[in-house]
Amino acid sequence: MVTGPLHRTVTGFFAALVFALSLITSATAARPPNAALNSTEGILRWINAYRDRPDPDGLPVVVRALGALQAFKDAETSGAYVGFIAGVLGGNPGRAGKLITKMLAIDPADHWVLVRAIAYSGLPDWKDLLSTFADRMPMRRAMIDKYLDGALPTLDQIDYESKKPGMMDKVKVVLQLTDGRQKPVMLEPSPELIDVLWGSYLATGTYTSVGRIIKLLPLANDKDNVDNLTAGSAAKFTLASNAVRDLNLLNMLKWAAKRQPKEVTVVLNDVIETADTVDTTRMRKESLAAIDELKQKGPNSKRELSGWSQVGAGALSMGCVVAAATGQIELGIPCVIGGAAYSAGMQYVTH
Repeated sequence: MVTGPLHRTVTGFFAALVFALSLITSATAARPPNAALNSTEGILRWINAYRDRPDPDGLPVVVRALGALQAFKDAETSGAYVGFIAGVLGGNPGRAGKLITKMLAIDPADHWVLVRAIAYSGLPDWKDLLSTFADRMPMRRAMIDKYLDGALPTLDQIDYESKKPGMMDKVKVVLQLTDGRQKPVMLEPSPELIDVLWGSYLATGTYTSVGRIIKLLPLANDKDNVDNLTAGSAAKFTLASNAVRDLNLLNMLKWAAKRQPKEVTVVLNDVIETADTVDTTRMRKESLAAIDELKQKGPNSKRELSGWSQVGAGALSMGCVVAAATGQIELGIPCVIGGAAYSAGMQYVTH
């Protein structure tokens, strides 16, 4: 049984969200922000109704209520709220400054939520806003500086690619080597990111966030990286489960399916069929089973290279190890001592 990020995502916030969706139709007006804000369930009701009847002036009241409920203590479970705040700010550029000012009343320790929401808002002047409010959020000055310097990624820097390991990537996995090169600043796929994107959708009801979730779907077939598989499975399951009750969302998915590359369309069609037939139980079980299998058996790249576990026992010369670490080895370059070169090369090919 998976008890990691996907399990928390499916059984945590989104369980509450799906429950809220079952109680609220698309015609339901947004409730006044002072109504039923003494519980997370009540706040989720208001958030879910927001996209049908936006009330940006109610956002500060809701954020202060969430702070009082200690909803921002754990970053891993606060993604939906961060995304919702970001979505409201992004949809109200002329009022963003006033809304932020009113939300500063939350515990200073929770100001990280506002910093990230501003950075994720997509506003053209989001860096100016962070600079403007930096002195009023001194506990998060380091975080603000990292966003301003580009050391922390925004939603425009999501890493959608699932790269299949090449020969040297597989060798480096076995030898536990790195190439020493600094990776570009990217937002890694995760269930927390899925939450952020859903929160933004609830604030706007537009395709932008849904489109970003759709682009993560190929990760549901990643058999080499459990984090990617978990994020892709979360994207797949939450799209299907929310589309069951949100017909506008389901229509978006059907529209998008005609405009995606093949690797996305295959998974998206499964999402659409699951939503149409209300068969989310099957999808959830399959996703959890795939993650369990990857955790138990290991990545395909390791399984394919099971024989290479013997390479480090003496076949490789120091020159080969250095070349592997710097990414300079190419197929055909002998990097092992004596006759081991041939046997090790054949071992790689056969496995």
